[in-house]
Amino acid sequence: MADRDPTNRPDPDALLALAEQDRRGKLTVFLGAAPGVGKTYAMLMRAQRLRQEGIDIVIGLVETHGRSETAALLHGLEVLPRREVIHNGKCLQEFDLDSALARRPRIIIVDELAHTNLGEVRHPKRYQDIEELIDAGIDVWTALNIQHLESLSDVVAQIAGVPVRERIPDTVLKRADDVLLVDLPPAELIERLKEGKVYLPDNARRATDRFFRLGNLTALRELALRRTADRVDDQMVDYLRQNAIEGPWATGERLLVCVGPDPLSEKVVRTAARLASGLNADWIVVSVEHVEAAPKSSEGLRQLDETLRLAEQLGAETRRITGSDFVEEILKLARREHATQIVIGARRDRLPYRLFRRSLADALAARVPGIGIHLVTDKCDAASKPKARRGKRVLAAGSARALAIAIASVTVATALGLGLDRFLPLQNISLLYMLAVLVSAAYAGYLAAISAAIISALAYNFCFIEPVGTFTIAKPHEVFALFIFLAAAMLAGGLASRVREQATTARRRAAAAQALYDFSRKLSGAAKAEDVLWAAVNQMHTTFRRSAVLLLPKDGDVAVMAAWPPDTELSVTDMTAARWAFEKKEAAGNDTGTLPNSPFQFRPLKSPQGIAGVCGFLQDGKPLEPDEERLLSAVLDQTAIAIDRARLSRESLDQAARLEGEKFRAALLSSLSHDLRTPLATITGAVTTLRQFGERMSLESRDDLLKSIEEEGDRLMRFVANLLDMTRIEAGTINARRDWVDVADVVHGAVERARKYFPGRVFETSLSPDLPLMRGDGVLLGQVLFNLLDNANRFGGDEPVSIYARRHEDEIVVSVTDLGKGIPPADLGHVFDRFFRKGKPDGRSPGMGLGLSIAKGFVEAMGGRIKAESPAWKRRGTRMTMRFPVAETKERR
Repeated sequence: MADRDPTNRPDPDALLALAEQDRRGKLTVFLGAAPGVGKTYAMLMRAQRLRQEGIDIVIGLVETHGRSETAALLHGLEVLPRREVIHNGKCLQEFDLDSALARRPRIIIVDELAHTNLGEVRHPKRYQDIEELIDAGIDVWTALNIQHLESLSDVVAQIAGVPVRERIPDTVLKRADDVLLVDLPPAELIERLKEGKVYLPDNARRATDRFFRLGNLTALRELALRRTADRVDDQMVDYLRQNAIEGPWATGERLLVCVGPDPLSEKVVRTAARLASGLNADWIVVSVEHVEAAPKSSEGLRQLDETLRLAEQLGAETRRITGSDFVEEILKLARREHATQIVIGARRDRLPYRLFRRSLADALAARVPGIGIHLVTDKCDAASKPKARRGKRVLAAGSARALAIAIASVTVATALGLGLDRFLPLQNISLLYMLAVLVSAAYAGYLAAISAAIISALAYNFCFIEPVGTFTIAKPHEVFALFIFLAAAMLAGGLASRVREQATTARRRAAAAQALYDFSRKLSGAAKAEDVLWAAVNQMHTTFRRSAVLLLPKDGDVAVMAAWPPDTELSVTDMTAARWAFEKKEAAGNDTGTLPNSPFQFRPLKSPQGIAGVCGFLQDGKPLEPDEERLLSAVLDQTAIAIDRARLSRESLDQAARLEGEKFRAALLSSLSHDLRTPLATITGAVTTLRQFGERMSLESRDDLLKSIEEEGDRLMRFVANLLDMTRIEAGTINARRDWVDVADVVHGAVERARKYFPGRVFETSLSPDLPLMRGDGVLLGQVLFNLLDNANRFGGDEPVSIYARRHEDEIVVSVTDLGKGIPPADLGHVFDRFFRKGKPDGRSPGMGLGLSIAKGFVEAMGGRIKAESPAWKRRGTRMTMRFPVAETKERR
């Protein structure tokens, strides 16, 4: 056997899908062509074998339909109790999802996958209950008949003549881990039915007459076999991709399906779904809207939205595009998406339309090179008839209004013309009727314009063309003029109607754009997440006139952060739906497949970073219009991005604070490692010398070493004291005393202390004789002065350091001035920052950079302020000036 090519690697997407399957439970579907083939019987037979092997398998729900051999197989298997629900005044039993989740077996059998749940339940469909069990890691066995697949429901209705009420999306079967076909020849199934092994005798006779006929069962059997074969092929392809085995890969077919706001589009989507399933191909459903088209009716927009939702349920990708040329836009998308086949609907137009209008199918066939085109006709499209009737009712309502406006406008024009003709005979009285046609078009559209043109022609003939009072025309040229008038009126009315419709469309779009613009401006000015949330709920309430709530994740759950009106409250059911929308990343609540009994509909706020939160709006059986739906989607997208932006802004500030803290921490460690190491090294060296050579050293040398130890020990004590003072300042625990302080005494004490520590430095003092007392803490003030003298000693060069104290108006001013190099203007604003250090001329940076920061903290704690000035005198030096308020005279007494 040849070695495998090392460059041929497993498909990453296939491996990720395999890893996802390992985390979830397994779904096994027993698929049959019709009821009675033995799906439940096969499940229970297999369950009995696993029970004997010690596997934990339980019965969640099994419907025996009175079949004794099926009921006998339940013996020995654990059956979970069902939940009682009240429906239409009757007590019924349903599958208990919560009980199954609490029991958490390894395998659970839940029969009838396509069943619709009754009563107050979490999910309206049983397949959604099963999906929750699978997400919880529980393996599920279930049964399904082929006619319940959504894409096949219309085909089954045509084959059997019976509409299929219970339907599930095709994706449910596609996601199944195992599909086991339970097959039985049609003749044998009919025999079982006659023997009463499928239904009771009365029901069996009706079923034989309607559904269980040889032709129907044969067709359903073929559908089941084909769908099972497709599923097996998908599993083989998955295996080949996961193991990097070269094999019979899919052919790469890709379908482009064109739909519109008409009932035929639903049939087009279902046909395309079956075609895509048979070809194992990806497919895209696209709706093209003309940029200058008249606004679609509410019924048409709703029909289009329902068609696109159906396509998504069947596994398609949906698009909405706008353009001026339908064929060109479809071809662009087909080339961009590498479509190999195009599926469109084709109506059987009447003869006049076929003569003067080219169909979309013909236009595509003429311009599409190398792409197959499938036409889906509306023949026998029974499902569309009720919708067509609804459309006719809507059209009839609009026609009545248009006809009323046309009659009214023509009546006014006739009355005005008769009045003018009595006093002032005119040859161009027909212009009044042209005005009536334009008015009708402007107010009621094209239908009103046509009606007004026809009525105007009749009224003009009856009232103004000889012989007056009859519909006959005496002169031939009047006939020609009448037809010209009628054509001109229709053309003018059509143009006016088109302008009106375009203006209506423009106003609607402008209103939506303005609403989005206003909302985006609000969001751009909202820096905090709270501002974003309140702006969003206020916008939704104002735009859609509905209560709105926004929930964000908090402590492992979702909590209401904003609501408008503010007194809006959510029930337990509402909160459950909101959690579902957040966790499952799909809509929940009213008019959805999850907890539809909630009056609110909840939608996840999807952002590039994941789910930012959940938005809920009051629906209560009143769905949004299609235009409102699109506007809401845009608002939710902007809200999600704004919430993400606010979160990222907050995180960036936190990150900046952490980085600043890291910088201070690094500076502190660097300072400590340098400034503590130097005195410790000096002390250690002196102690070692004294221990080893002390007896042989002179008394003067020993005194110098002991003095060094003392000086460096004092230096260490100052470092530690500075660190403790800085800690107190940062913690805000400095409690400055408010005693009477003689500033002159404090200055003298600080100078004497500095002369002791810096004996080679000259300190000059100048104190005003009328210096008043101040309210403050003498110890803190002395520490501040010493820190300033220490700083001046290190950076002031060899010149004397001057200390001045005087009274200036209502303040006591104390300054310390040195004549060193001074501080550069760029550094002047940072000298009081923590860990800021100015290097000596030799490049070293003495100290930890805390002295001036501590001085500022102490001064402010005593109610004063401090300022640095440089240069101080003759373009040299630095002056540190402190200002303290003078205490009131009464307070001094």
